[in-house]
Amino acid sequence: MAKPTSNPFPPLQFITATEDLAALCARLADETFITIDTEFLRERTYYPELCLVQIAGQSELAVIDALAPGLDLAPLGELMALPALRKVFHAARQDVEIFLNIFGAVPLDIFDTQIAAMVAGYGDQVGYDSLVQSVTGGQIDKAHRFSDWSARPLSPAQLNYAAADVTYLRQVYERLCERLDREGRLEWVAEEMAELADPNTYRADPETMWERLRPRTNNRRMLGLLQAICAWREREAQRVNIPRQRLLKDESLLEIAATAPTNADSLARVRGISKGFAEGKSGQGLLAALQAAHSRADEDLPQPPNSKEGPRPSPALVALLKVLLAAKAETHNVAAKLIASSDDLDRLAAEDAPEIPALHGWRYELFGADAQALKAGEIALGVNGKKIKLIKSQANGG
Repeated sequence: MAKPTSNPFPPLQFITATEDLAALCARLADETFITIDTEFLRERTYYPELCLVQIAGQSELAVIDALAPGLDLAPLGELMALPALRKVFHAARQDVEIFLNIFGAVPLDIFDTQIAAMVAGYGDQVGYDSLVQSVTGGQIDKAHRFSDWSARPLSPAQLNYAAADVTYLRQVYERLCERLDREGRLEWVAEEMAELADPNTYRADPETMWERLRPRTNNRRMLGLLQAICAWREREAQRVNIPRQRLLKDESLLEIAATAPTNADSLARVRGISKGFAEGKSGQGLLAALQAAHSRADEDLPQPPNSKEGPRPSPALVALLKVLLAAKAETHNVAAKLIASSDDLDRLAAEDAPEIPALHGWRYELFGADAQALKAGEIALGVNGKKIKLIKSQANGG
């Protein structure tokens, strides 16, 4: 996406043949790190449809046409599996998910510059164009951002646009590493990469998909029906490879859970459900899931989302912890979202020793220790000019 005013990058190779891909990967295998990006479509399918893979090494720059007839991506899979070769992405999750789907494994030694930028103080989930501008001074050409990457042939402008995503990324990676090493924060980034390396990060659990709908009911029987049909939709969408919302919209699922249809005629009366769908294979599978859910024992039904066990957090204490978190993020120039989530703060306010990331590792040193001290009345918050400051309490208690 970045379009340099001069061209300090290697000449672009457009790879459409397996032998050329194998030769490229053999050369890249000797690199210390490579930068990677992908172009894909997901509007029509459940799984992302890979169109292009862009890779840059120190003296290599290539765009791989994943849709080229007869192209075998196996050499790319072998490259992704090399443990001594670092793979650098920006906002890696969707790219890594694609490689996991194709090759059955997560690439080894992943580095995500978006997460590194959060550790380095560039804000929450900084975009690639903003990061390139901040770190290298380069400008982003957005002209082809919404290209149809499945259409062939691709124009030279499209290929240059796609390739530039991995050229400036090399500079961004090197400069972020220099800064993080200087500040002693490279180990912080390494901790965050562990989640990206876990295949479970990219696999949706059908049994928990109902929670995303945030149902406004405490009726556990209805929640059991909703859980069953959401799980059915997820598995069915995977089976036929279409987006879950194209199969059935969330609104339809909520109505189905509320009305509990028992046959095709009653199912077809649900908004968004056609008679053909209700009478077809998918509709019959949905009705079977409903029937099975009806037979669940009461004790096996899900709890309402708003009925979490344990004490409720004090809103005032949560507010204080948010102020402390913001102050710590400002002082240490780290994205607050990376230190602690809203759920972490709620649990920290309500529980004595919650098992949350904010009470471990660098997060504990940065925030967790003082958060516990604030909660215990050992410190207070004050204002020094335009900054929040910590004040040691003279006495614990009220």
